[in-house]
Amino acid sequence: MPVTEATAAPNALGPPLDPEHRLGAVVHHDGTTFTLWAPAAERVELVLIAPDGSQRNLDLNHTGEYWTGFVGGVGHGQRYGYRVHGPFDPSHGLRFNPAKLLLDPYARAVDGSLDHASPLIYDSSDGDSAGYVPVGVVVAGSEPPPPISRPVTWSETVIYELHTKGFTKLHPGVPEHQRGTYAGLAHPSVINYLTDLGVTSVELLPIHQFLTEPAIAARGLPNYWGYNSLNFFSPHAQYSSSGSTGEQVAEFKAMVAAFHAAGIEVILDVVYNHTAEGGFDGPTLSFRGIDNRAYYRLTHGGVTYDVTGTGNSIDTSHLQVRRLVMDSLRYWVEEMGVDGFRFDLAVTLIRNERHEVDTVNHPFLAEVAADPVLGRVKLISEPWDVGQFGYQVGNFGTPWSEWNGKFRDSVRDIWRTSSDGVKDLAYRLSGSSDLYGDDGRYPYASINFVTAHDGFTLRDLVSYDHKHNDANHEDNRDGTDDNRSWNCGVEGETTDRRVLALRKRQMANLMSTLVLSTGVPMITAGDECGRTQYGNNNPYCQDNELSWFDWSLPAKWSSHLELTKKLITLRAAHPTLRQWHWFSGQPVVPGGRKDMSWIAPHGGEMTEADWHDGNLRTIGMFLAGDALRGTDAEGNMLTDNSFLLALNATAEAREVVVPDASWAPAYEVVLDTSHSGVTEVEAGAVVPLAPRCLVLLRAL
Repeated sequence: MPVTEATAAPNALGPPLDPEHRLGAVVHHDGTTFTLWAPAAERVELVLIAPDGSQRNLDLNHTGEYWTGFVGGVGHGQRYGYRVHGPFDPSHGLRFNPAKLLLDPYARAVDGSLDHASPLIYDSSDGDSAGYVPVGVVVAGSEPPPPISRPVTWSETVIYELHTKGFTKLHPGVPEHQRGTYAGLAHPSVINYLTDLGVTSVELLPIHQFLTEPAIAARGLPNYWGYNSLNFFSPHAQYSSSGSTGEQVAEFKAMVAAFHAAGIEVILDVVYNHTAEGGFDGPTLSFRGIDNRAYYRLTHGGVTYDVTGTGNSIDTSHLQVRRLVMDSLRYWVEEMGVDGFRFDLAVTLIRNERHEVDTVNHPFLAEVAADPVLGRVKLISEPWDVGQFGYQVGNFGTPWSEWNGKFRDSVRDIWRTSSDGVKDLAYRLSGSSDLYGDDGRYPYASINFVTAHDGFTLRDLVSYDHKHNDANHEDNRDGTDDNRSWNCGVEGETTDRRVLALRKRQMANLMSTLVLSTGVPMITAGDECGRTQYGNNNPYCQDNELSWFDWSLPAKWSSHLELTKKLITLRAAHPTLRQWHWFSGQPVVPGGRKDMSWIAPHGGEMTEADWHDGNLRTIGMFLAGDALRGTDAEGNMLTDNSFLLALNATAEAREVVVPDASWAPAYEVVLDTSHSGVTEVEAGAVVPLAPRCLVLLRAL
């Protein structure tokens, strides 16, 4: 290592200018204050990196657990890192090594990439890792994006999960240099597509700065999805069309502003459960070299305790680690303008010092619930991880909504004719009160989904019985085998018209069930227009046409696209279809009809025997709209049409009896996935339901 100012003149920096120890790089009019939390370090050097790669090293002052100092003349765009000195004793969790240039955990932007071919990024090498690892960038503060034009309530919300790069990489209307970037997402042609579709919120797959894991890079593949965060404050630089030395921050804000102007929320899929430093033998890039024992869960011998399947797990039972996560969340709301978060493997964040899941008293849950900034945004948990007792669907409590994996499984099972009756489906159609009705939450706690980025697309769900992941170079071992899919008789692509027609109807059934169920629907990008991954149910490493959105599909699958638009429009227009109070099975007003009733094929209400019939896969759900538990803007009780949703998930036609005139005198058919041509149905009539179809009737 060359002689530096730090070795020649220790403690050469001026005194800290921020007495409250605001972490990271804080820009002032005449310089920048740098502050790093490293309580067990013996010495910390700030490394300022010139455009030519040369380094200027300065010692930071030590004040308690913090190392800090002011550097005059340094401002926006300056690249920097840290060298942290201390004992190197991996068996006791100590991984200090000043030869490793470390990224500031609070860096607002990141520049550079990881050179997987260099041994210098690992502890086993004494060489300087500078030039082989990403570094931080000083970013001056700027105005946050304007808020959304009109806040989107939970009952109005329709989420659209998309990949920042993949959604626009092939878009013919986006300028080529902006495809695959934040600017590409902000393009009018893209936003117009989303507003025309009718979704209210985009949920972006991870955009925190992330890296490809060494093992994946060794196979010649990238980490495409981004679930491998390196830094929790910086937008992923490779999604920027304008630069990586702070320009990515401005471009991200401009994207948020464009979505907000169109009335669309921005929700981030965030990965706080682990980092890109991997397991015990992973690279030392940031947290590991600053305080390995604080940031990560460790076992005896300094080995990382892994409940995420990635090699390490962040330890939010530590006060400072929770501060990092909370500071990051508030930053993305207050400075970057986002409207909510979906927490990947959220159960990892509520494990205590003994690595046990604590859904009641974990301080992370308490801090989130009490935080005034987070109290105004949407919070969604993925309520599981891969550790012991990691499946916690229904257990997060207020103010959380949750990805409802039981909804996904139940809806897939009913339409592939493998469910045990309709009892579980009834819970899912009506908001999953069995999961969320006992802890003060509402039906919008259930984020309903049939597909997501992880697993088959909707088209593949009805086209493949088995995964086909050979392109991932893992001998088809990766990805789940529990797909709950049905190929409709032929595996994969086919020209058989009968099979294709059945697949399209099954897609219509699945999409209709999703959008018309009580709760918050989440649609995976491309499911509205037949996107396929050709049976790959885990394309996390496929940054190519297999994963990118094919913009020729909306025209080819126009009928399914129009169905999806119709469903979203119906849901938006009718509060009966998006209620945010629990159904009671009782009248809302004296003398009125029950708010919701389950209708058996014989036309009467479901009996106990019906509920326990494991072969029953035909059911109706009557939703009364003449009195809803809610008020309009003037304080008047909401009223709406009443609806009868009927589905037949069997392979045979079923004769069903329409309820008598005490429910409604007649109905008009507003949706029929079998396209039977029936437009109106009288009360008490016997009606044939086609095989595998869903019908929505509006009471007249």
